Amino acid sequence: MSGGTVERVVVEDFFGVIKLFSDGSVIRGDESTIIPPGPYPDAPGVQWKDAVYDAARGLKVRVYRLSPAAAACGSEGNNKLPVLVYFHGGGYCIGAYDQPIFHSFCQRLAAAIPAVVLSVQYRLAPEHRLPAAIEDAATFFSWLRGAGATEPWLAGSADLSRTFVSGVSAGANLAHNAVVQIATGEIVIDPPVRVAGYVLFSAFFGSEERVATESDPPAGASLTVAMSDQLWRMALPVGATRDHPLANPFAPGSASLEPLPPALVVAPGRDVLYGHVLRYAARLKEMGKAVELAEFVDEGHGFSVGQPSEATEELMGILKRFVNRHAALS
Repeated sequence: MSGGTVERVVVEDFFGVIKLFSDGSVIRGDESTIIPPGPYPDAPGVQWKDAVYDAARGLKVRVYRLSPAAAACGSEGNNKLPVLVYFHGGGYCIGAYDQPIFHSFCQRLAAAIPAVVLSVQYRLAPEHRLPAAIEDAATFFSWLRGAGATEPWLAGSADLSRTFVSGVSAGANLAHNAVVQIATGEIVIDPPVRVAGYVLFSAFFGSEERVATESDPPAGASLTVAMSDQLWRMALPVGATRDHPLANPFAPGSASLEPLPPALVVAPGRDVLYGHVLRYAARLKEMGKAVELAEFVDEGHGFSVGQPSEATEELMGILKRFVNRHAALS
């Protein structure tokens, strides 16, 4: 301290990509330094475009659909496809809906299921701490209610009564919290929108009590406990612990999971969060909920968005069956 001024110091440094200072200011670096190298190929027959869902904040959604020619080739009489809402990962602090790693994955989703995929941009922490991203999800679903009629690609291709909510890592956490708020009426959706199910890829959950895979991390885990803890410190409200209800769905004050729709929970074994994901699926099963657990014991956190592999192909098959089964029940 000198001359009555307080020195500004770095309180969090996430690989130089995020530097959070003691006065709350943030400097961001190049995220490409920590993103797995590509290439991330385009999927044949898939078109995409951006639409603005929150003009005040400039937030966008990227819409993916099969081209009319590709859709005609696979048509089985119903020209409307199920809808998959997708939230990207990055610990609520990094990542973007238009990054190549997520852009390529959403194209693969649109082609493989097939579905109209909506990849949603949301505000990032620490500039915008939780619940900012949850609020953005609420704004998005409000937009979706009207967009089914006003957005030509949705009006022509999407069956909003067969909507599934999904995400990877923090995006899976966001998907969970959005579906909880939809199920409990905090986020209001009206016809034609109906959530038929939700899908969590490598969900980013936490708690003050360590799960076994945090206490004894699996070999080769790309996400470490220290990284997970740091991301939660930057994402949660200042002073909150990992037992905040947005991090720990079983913490005191958490919303009831009773009204949740069918779930597909994807759990990679080489992930320090594996124990959290298994506990989540087990709790839903104990409650008698419709939950399918897909374990990939040799895969790491976020493998779903990595390079196409035997495991990602298997995952796509599981996802397609889940969506088609529960879309048919809508």
